[in-house]
Amino acid sequence: MFKIDELLEITSAKLILKGAQRTINGVSIDSRTIKKDDVFIAIKGNNFDGHDFAREAVRKGARTIIAMRYPPKIGRESNANVILVKDTVRALGDIAHYHRRKFNIPVIAVTGSNGKTTAKELLSWILEEKFRVLKSPGTQNNQIGLPMTLLRMNRRFDIAVLEIGTNHFGEVEYLSKIARANIGIITNIGPSHLEFLHTAHDVYREKYSLIRNLDAPFIGILNKDDKLLAQKTVASRQEELIVGFGRRSSCDYRASQIKRMDAAVEFAVNSKYKFTLNTLGAYNIYNALAAISAARLFGIDYDDIHKRLKSFVFPQGRLVFKRVDGVRFIDDTYNANPASLEKALETLKAFKAKGRKILVMGDMLELGSYAESFHRQAGKAIAAVCDAFISAGRLTLFTAESARKSGMPQHGIFSCSSSKEARQILMKKLKPSCEDIVLVKGSRLMRMEQVIDNR
Repeated sequence: MFKIDELLEITSAKLILKGAQRTINGVSIDSRTIKKDDVFIAIKGNNFDGHDFAREAVRKGARTIIAMRYPPKIGRESNANVILVKDTVRALGDIAHYHRRKFNIPVIAVTGSNGKTTAKELLSWILEEKFRVLKSPGTQNNQIGLPMTLLRMNRRFDIAVLEIGTNHFGEVEYLSKIARANIGIITNIGPSHLEFLHTAHDVYREKYSLIRNLDAPFIGILNKDDKLLAQKTVASRQEELIVGFGRRSSCDYRASQIKRMDAAVEFAVNSKYKFTLNTLGAYNIYNALAAISAARLFGIDYDDIHKRLKSFVFPQGRLVFKRVDGVRFIDDTYNANPASLEKALETLKAFKAKGRKILVMGDMLELGSYAESFHRQAGKAIAAVCDAFISAGRLTLFTAESARKSGMPQHGIFSCSSSKEARQILMKKLKPSCEDIVLVKGSRLMRMEQVIDNR
């Protein structure tokens, strides 16, 4: 609950229309789900403008509107407060930060180029056995999703596990300051969002700002097998603690004895604690190590962690094995960048199949000036693993050309513009049998899940 005077102070705003309500019960950015006495914050996105829905929000019970301009068709008869701010997204963050400061519970924040959602889900699943955990739903990790998660914080929760994403400089620092995390996890540093972050070193600096902005007790949990994160072997502050995970002997939590099975992987931590993950992707061992490292800080014993990890169901679209209409798929359609493609191809290579290994791949987006280069590099790796390749999108034309030059037969290469076309080629020209295995991957906007689900 907030008082109107608090909102004005928090957001450095101006009250231009005074209504009867002096307190609010909650914060909403969606007029469809507004509750009585909520404040409605008018967010302007690329494809919508919340100001256009302010009147509907009032009609449904909102008694306060925060906006960047006077909302249309709202007059004194509405009996609503109207607060003007320079930036409604920033106002949402300010309110969430203020709310966060009311609670003295541990906050864990997870970032990284790949695996952050899975690591967040794994850790939450482990902790939920003994604690009441507030976690970021899905992939709500941006300047809107993270504040909305924080605004759900209340005294029922013991721990919060948040995900922090970025595609522009300064976003991790901004979100870290809002969240005031005590423990920061970085899964890895890779070539993602290079359209705006330019180089892997820029990605490193952006991601590491999470650790620089931690609150006490300042605990950073880092992947020490990552060549950029491995540089941070010593804490940058006297009171800071760096915990390392990976396969190196110097890691605090070291994986060894790795064994791949049909749809699972087994591994040991520090040579004696055994774990099983129900996933095709052995790289998920790193996400599990991150979760184990954090869970141990809260006194969860290894036996309990083992039970929780073995029962964990991995998120959809992340190297999930599926049978659809008699065809075997590896569904890795959630997103794609060069590092995650490399891991997916490693998984496909290790998969035991009597038939062909087929890749259906959509464009990898947000790579900026590196896009053509990375797509051509992918073609070489694909030719070494796959028997057939279907490219979907403009950028994967470079991949197809590179695969052909790297030795893949022309009759096994097909190109098209969309995921729906890719499915038609797969089913009508390649005609996969039950002995083949089909890996499907691409950036989120390419909607590669349509290759599998046919929706």
